[in-house]
Amino acid sequence: MDMLNPYDHDDAEALTARVEHIVAPLTGLIEDAGRRDDVDLIFVNDIQGDFSATRDDLVRRALAGKRPDLVEPFVPPEGGDFVPKVRHSVFYGTPLEYALHTRGIDTVVLAGQVTEQCVLYSALDAYVREFSVRVAVDGVAAIHEDLGEAALRMMERNMRATLLPAAECL
Repeated sequence: MDMLNPYDHDDAEALTARVEHIVAPLTGLIEDAGRRDDVDLIFVNDIQGDFSATRDDLVRRALAGKRPDLVEPFVPPEGGDFVPKVRHSVFYGTPLEYALHTRGIDTVVLAGQVTEQCVLYSALDAYVREFSVRVAVDGVAAIHEDLGEAALRMMERNMRATLLPAAECL
């Protein structure tokens, strides 16, 4: 989630330092998911306040931002599943819950940024919707390391999330 980021915000420097470390594991997770018939790969991204933004708009802005090297590996494929979101959770105001239920999906794997914000709130919303939650611990990036670690503990303890390396999430 939220990997189409132009990195032009106040916390960008702290975040990009951590995103650099998740590129390889997250790329591997995406590649593994893309090879499997029993996994639906769904990209979800914040529209960053532009309610008319399309997938292409978000890709273009992110690639034109300060760290295109951190965006390029995560550009959603043309015609792939892409869900725009307006707030922190991947579920809030999106059709994601409906899509997952109609496809018979009962487990979600969360990866992306920001651990103590969007990942945490998405895990909570998945849990209250009775999905099993897995978090790719080496595929999430925090702005604040201590808050990211606390968020992971909360997901594990309070939301019964399974924390795994990205290579073991599927």
